[in-house]
Amino acid sequence: MQVNVERQPEIGLSVTEAARRAQIIGATIATIGELGYAKTSFARIKERAGLSSTRIISYHFVNKAGLMQSVLSTVADIKGQFLAGRAEGRTDPADRPGMLREYIESEVAFLGASPECVRVLIEMGANTDDREGWSMAEPVLQDLRIWGITRQLTQGQREGVFGEFSPEIMAMAIRHAVDGVAAQLATNPALDLERYGRELADLFERTTKAQTA
Repeated sequence: MQVNVERQPEIGLSVTEAARRAQIIGATIATIGELGYAKTSFARIKERAGLSSTRIISYHFVNKAGLMQSVLSTVADIKGQFLAGRAEGRTDPADRPGMLREYIESEVAFLGASPECVRVLIEMGANTDDREGWSMAEPVLQDLRIWGITRQLTQGQREGVFGEFSPEIMAMAIRHAVDGVAAQLATNPALDLERYGRELADLFERTTKAQTA
């Protein structure tokens, strides 16, 4: 399976160039999803994309770092659109507990909706020390995985709707819980993601709730 990457042409690119870049990015996502980050080479991407030469990849992205920057940006966009689409009209921005529930349930739902994108995020997160890869991958990944929800938890504490806990540790616990579902899904494709998402949301809703006198 190859991810269908639909992106607006970047400034200065023709429609043909934008389509070729999208084709290469999609092939890279699919290759990482199947083989893992370490085994993803220009040669493998060329084969999957049906290109005549790896020089076509170098022409559009110069090197591995340039390609991986675009891949991570694309995956972040795909995930962001998915989460925003689910949240639209379902939660009040002032309802922090509701936003936390929606975040957890949507993160779990994304595992089933875009498994290759999930694998890319996991694989890139495990290979941030790759010197040929994009040096900014780690902070971008941390924002996607931890810092965004940390900010939400911190704001909820300031507003008095969440109890006393370390937002960083709670965010890490949520992240590991979602990653645990991803590991389960890898061995059991029939996993009931809706139930897992709901019950995890129930668990963290209780755990983060402010104590009343």
